[in-house]
Amino acid sequence: MSRVKIISLGVGIFFIFFFQTFPNSDRASAQAGTLDLTSSKLGQAEFKSLSKELGLAVSYLPVSPAEPLGIVGFDVGIEVTAVSTESDSFAKVGDPPKTLILPKLHLQKGLPLGIDIGAIYSKVSAIDASLVGGEIKYAIIAGNVALPAVAVRGAFTKLLGVDSLDLSTVSADLSVSKGFAFITPYAGAGLVKVTSKEKAGLLYTFRFNVGL
Repeated sequence: MSRVKIISLGVGIFFIFFFQTFPNSDRASAQAGTLDLTSSKLGQAEFKSLSKELGLAVSYLPVSPAEPLGIVGFDVGIEVTAVSTESDSFAKVGDPPKTLILPKLHLQKGLPLGIDIGAIYSKVSAIDASLVGGEIKYAIIAGNVALPAVAVRGAFTKLLGVDSLDLSTVSADLSVSKGFAFITPYAGAGLVKVTSKEKAGLLYTFRFNVGL
């Protein structure tokens, strides 16, 4: 079954996302903070804590039901993630704002055989960085009137524009959903692998898994 989901709050949400993502350049320059690890005094535990917090923030979160879109279906959505930067780890890596707001634009397209592909993009103007990612989802059970849909998904994300930090994530999850009239509740569980490296090589490289 194909479907086209309209953003629930309509055009207003789009403009909120647009102005957060592409602010006036003068205002962005005045408000932008920094994440600079080259002159920081982070210890091993602090760097790992920072990497974990950022990794979870930029990871690919499943925000759609397990039911496949179908070959003519597509989906557009907006997700907003907020990350507190008041921990000791963030305090030592420059001057970021107290809360990082990451508005993420999601696009998904249905393919044959119960497969969907998707992409996300975000411009994190507060630290002059951006985020890109992609996913592929396969519906093990497409779902019907009697059965819920069940799907597996693989995804990746990469943070761009932070000169001193190379951070990316790879994730996998299992989700289940069941439609009832105009409502489709869904749930899932997964694992995120965060790879974080300080580009100057002065600190540490971490690869670790985080459960969702």
